Amino acid sequence: MKIPFSPGSQRRYTTVVLPEKVAQFHGEVVHPYYSTFALGQDVEWACRQFVLEMKEPGEEGIGTFLSISHVAPVPLGAEVEIVATLLWVQGRTVHCAYEVFSGGQRVAYGEQTQKIIEKSLT
Repeated sequence: MKIPFSPGSQRRYTTVVLPEKVAQFHGEVVHPYYSTFALGQDVEWACRQFVLEMKEPGEEGIGTFLSISHVAPVPLGAEVEIVATLLWVQGRTVHCAYEVFSGGQRVAYGEQTQKIIEKSLT
């Protein structure tokens, strides 16, 4: 594992709220807005950008913690930007904060943790 970042480093990920990202259960759409579940997947991906540059061959990152405060709706078709900020690295644990924006408004925030482990353990 290498650590090419310092606390405060950022990674950005932009995506669009597609039909598969709206709230739905068992194939039934609940509402045409960004689901918290899909937001969580996108946040995991944004924070994973650090791990992708940190892990060595034979290593992989696994999520160990995710908090989400989803504070505003985002409609189908809207663009969202996720800004992941590295807070700290301790041993093999990578901890980030993130904010999600759409149309200039903060729509979600939280924290995410991953651990870098040997692939043989996954």
